[in-house]
Amino acid sequence: MIEVDEEMTPLKKEDRLASSKKENFEKRLRKLDEKVYFLREKAAKVEKAIGTTKEDSHDAFVNLDEKEEIDCHSIFVGNVDYVCSPEEVQQHFQSCGTINRVKILANSLGQPKGYAYVEFVEVDAAQNALLLNETELHGRPLRVLPKRINIPGMKQSWVPFGYGSNYMTSVPSLQKVVLRK
Repeated sequence: MIEVDEEMTPLKKEDRLASSKKENFEKRLRKLDEKVYFLREKAAKVEKAIGTTKEDSHDAFVNLDEKEEIDCHSIFVGNVDYVCSPEEVQQHFQSCGTINRVKILANSLGQPKGYAYVEFVEVDAAQNALLLNETELHGRPLRVLPKRINIPGMKQSWVPFGYGSNYMTSVPSLQKVVLRK
């Protein structure tokens, strides 16, 4: 059977390939839309079972001003030894002021990532802790920096290695993808 277009002219091999690719893409897009719809329905059922709505869950999170206030009291500690406990980090920074909490981050397997956050009660204590940059704990020089403020929605975009920031703007097909979001 010969495939034809709207004007009843036979389609070339390239045109047939393009139309089949388009059909496959449309099928995949429909499947993804169905999955999104299914997941939204499931999320709504879970929220209903828990007794929360999107507005309630949004209010449960700390607003940006409160996050900035907490971050002013906190420091980032890099190059933390993997066997170091939160108590040892707390003891190292105890001379700076009263510590509210120490959190050593871990990966999904529970292994430490090599950095920690220390939250102080006073802002002055966090400023004093910055003076302990390059001090040693377990024989490793600590990197002590102020904790940066995470702004919701300001996620860093992934750029392939070696392409720099102009990669997205130099490839026309990716410009369309970026503009659709």
